[in-house]
This record gives sequence, structure tokens and C-alpha cells, in this order.
Amino acid sequence: MRNILLESLQQLPVEEQLVELVERKGVGHPDSICDAIMEAISVELCRAYLNTFGSVRHHNIDKALLVAGRTSPRLGGGTVDEPMRLIFGDRAIYEFRGKHIPVGEIAEATAKAWIRGHLRFVNPDQHMIFQNEIKPGSPELTDIFDREEIGANDTSAGVGYAPLTETERLVLAAERYLNSTSFKAAYPSAGEDVKVMGYRHGRELVLTVALAFVDRFIHSEKEYFERKAAIREELQAFVEREQRSLDRITVDINTLDAPGRGEGGMYLTVLGTSAEGADCGQVGRGNKVNGVISFNRPMSTEAAAGKNPVSHVGKIYNLLSHKIADEVYRTVPGIREVYIWLCSQIGVPIDRPLIASAHLNLLPGVALEDIQGQVIEVVERELADIYNFTDRLARGEFSVW
Repeated sequence: MRNILLESLQQLPVEEQLVELVERKGVGHPDSICDAIMEAISVELCRAYLNTFGSVRHHNIDKALLVAGRTSPRLGGGTVDEPMRLIFGDRAIYEFRGKHIPVGEIAEATAKAWIRGHLRFVNPDQHMIFQNEIKPGSPELTDIFDREEIGANDTSAGVGYAPLTETERLVLAAERYLNSTSFKAAYPSAGEDVKVMGYRHGRELVLTVALAFVDRFIHSEKEYFERKAAIREELQAFVEREQRSLDRITVDINTLDAPGRGEGGMYLTVLGTSAEGADCGQVGRGNKVNGVISFNRPMSTEAAAGKNPVSHVGKIYNLLSHKIADEVYRTVPGIREVYIWLCSQIGVPIDRPLIASAHLNLLPGVALEDIQGQVIEVVERELADIYNFTDRLARGEFSVW
């Protein structure tokens, strides 16, 4: 029997609280670049391990540092003066039963492929230096993968929730819209480094957007501010079409800008990302596994990106808790908001957490006793299916940022 506990919350749902803050770091943000690349490397390592050994082997490559380079943005096009450096870190199996896996080569090739596919103006052969610091794993953690029943490789907890609030949904949608293929075709000067901060007060939402402009498409200060105004109007219209229950939405873009100060008063980049010369990046400092950083919600401090999908509960439980919460919310009537907590014990099989807890915010007139059986059934079913879930994780079917 699994240890599943239910609790009824006596609090306002986040949607009804007076103030809500939500952030989303886009695909070209230095932290998102680290998360995305290390997760892609984990997926490729899983594929290599399965093809070579028939099973996923130990790896936790959830450490990466993107060291900013140095550029000189200029109206009409600047220069890259010093490349960025991406340092791959932590642990992975290089050899098993006499067979070798070229971990470093896989990491670099995967990183280059991801950059070419997501950052239009970054040439990984010219603008990046790659440094492999992935070392072999410790004997005890490596041995977990040779046991008859693979257990959790850490004592850790994960938490997920459902549904997304209007603010969370719009912040996520805004960044994805700005980084969509159609938007880039219409506004090629908009770089991939986008950050959206949503501040809701009552039924009014303010979206503050940081958007890197690509300097080769901007030839004057006047053109920059005209282009920014057009993008603001486009985004304003988009979020107003997408909103469902808000009274007012305000969109502000690049609020540090100062007309009349030339290039120093505009957010210009050469490559479309602040990592080229302003900001470093690191795994785990970006979005949570559901794509946003929501300050009104409980959240794990674990960095899911790059952790192995077979035994590392810092990855598995954080993604699975969101999946369970969504399933509970969609299938069990009478729930306004649900939070799922999962906690492991190192060495214990991942389908048997130390505790699985559901915190439920119920509609008026609904008692916990009315729905507890249905909720427990969903949690039991999802935990029983956890190894299918981890197989899908290993194939990269779920985004972790």
C-alpha cells in the first residue's frame, strides 16, 4: 500500500489572491539555454546507452555554466569580440562492460545542434567554446543501475499543481508568441532572448518584457523605437485576444531604454542573446518544469534539466507531480486547485514514495470525503505507471523548462 494522504486547503486560490507574480525566461535567455542543452544531452546519452548497453546508465549532467562572451553592438551590425564558453558539468558513465560511450563528443555535438536549431544568429563553431567537465560517477550511485530493482538516487521532494492561472498562462503564451517562427518572420529584429514578468493586481495585469534586438536590422535610433512600438502593439493585441477574465492588460517593453542616448539607450545585441556579452547562464536558475516561475506557488529548488530520467527523483517527481495534479484537476469534479507533493527515500523504488500528498482547494459545498476515493485512485494509477513515464522522459517527450 502506498502512503497517500489528502488535505483540504483553507485558502484563497492563487487566481483570486490580490497580487500574483509570474516570470518566464525565453529560449534565448542564458539560463534557458543551459537548461535546454543539458536536457538535450541527457536525452542523447539515454539513446546511446540504450543502443550500446540495452539500458539507461547512470548520469546526472545537471550542472552547466554559460560564460558570457564580449560583443560590440552597433546600429546596422556590431562585432563579436570574444566567444561565449559553455561548460558541461557533473557525472556520466563513459565505460560499461568493456564498451565505451564518447560522452564529451555527444555533449558537444548535441549542444551545437541545439544552438543551430534555436538561436538564429549564433554560430556554435565561431561564437562558442565548449568545455567538457563531465566526470565518471561515484561507485554507489552507479551501482543503483545494476540492482534488480532500481531505487531513487536521492532523498528529495517534488511538487506540482493545477490548473495554471490566467497570469501563468498569458506569461507563457506571450514568450512563446514572441519566439514563434511566424513572429520572427514578421519581426526578424526581435532576438530569442525574451523575458516576461507578469504582475497581476486584482483583475489588471502588467507584462514587463525584456526583448533583445538584433542590431543588424536596426539602422537608427528612430527605427529602433518605431520597431519596439510596433512589437508592443502586436503583443498587446495578442494577449488581449488570449485573455479570458482580466479587465485590463498593459504591456511594457525594454523599460531601461532612454531615447536620445544613442546605442547606450537601446537594448541591442549582435546575436540576439544577452549571453553574448552581458549575462552568464546556469542550469536551474530558469523556469520550473511547467515553464514558468510562479512566486505565489510552492516550488522545488531542484534543477530537473540534465538529471537522469530513471532514478533521479529531483527530475522524475517534479514532472510527475505536475502530471498527477493536472490529471486530478481534469478528472475529479469539485476541485478549484490541486497541489501534489511527492517525497522519496534514497534506494527505495521510485513507484513507492515515502509520501504522496494531495492538497485540495475545493468548490463550496464539496467535502473532502466526497472526492477522496477518486483522487487516491488517480495518484495510485499514476505511480503504478511511473516506469512508462520515465521511459517517456528518457525519450525527451516532456519539456523541463
